[in-house]
Amino acid sequence: MTELEPRWLNDEERSAWLAVLAITTLLPGALEAPLQQAAKLSLFEYNVLAMLSEAEGGILPMSELAARTSASLSRLSHVAKKLHSRGLVQRSVHADDARVTQTAITELGVKLIQGLAPAHVESVRELIFDQLNGDDVADLARVGRKLVRGLDEQHWTLRPPAQP
Repeated sequence: MTELEPRWLNDEERSAWLAVLAITTLLPGALEAPLQQAAKLSLFEYNVLAMLSEAEGGILPMSELAARTSASLSRLSHVAKKLHSRGLVQRSVHADDARVTQTAITELGVKLIQGLAPAHVESVRELIFDQLNGDDVADLARVGRKLVRGLDEQHWTLRPPAQP
């Protein structure tokens, strides 16, 4: 019985992989540091609040919030409890389906996210988009969707946009 030869990366693939690895290692910390300093929030906690603030009525079922934050329900539940203890979200049973827990951003949470968003978006712009031209941004979106699809074919970012 012969073993298959490993599919080693060529030089170009290795270079691309090391760039992806560096981005996934460096970017979260660079985006989180200002959030920690300003509001003692992790990047993930900020994302939870941001997704709720963008949702219709500021409320989402936990399963949808987990999908929108690319998190497991257990991780999200832990963070939602933490945000609830700070008065930033409320959790409740869905009125029409007692099996569904929903999370809503509070007024305090909305004020916090509105206060943090301008500086956070500026950080995203400085760290990512100021380094790219228009073609690069389109390529990043195209390649990003392909990579997300390979990780999770049902990922919420791959859904067609909702029609008004």
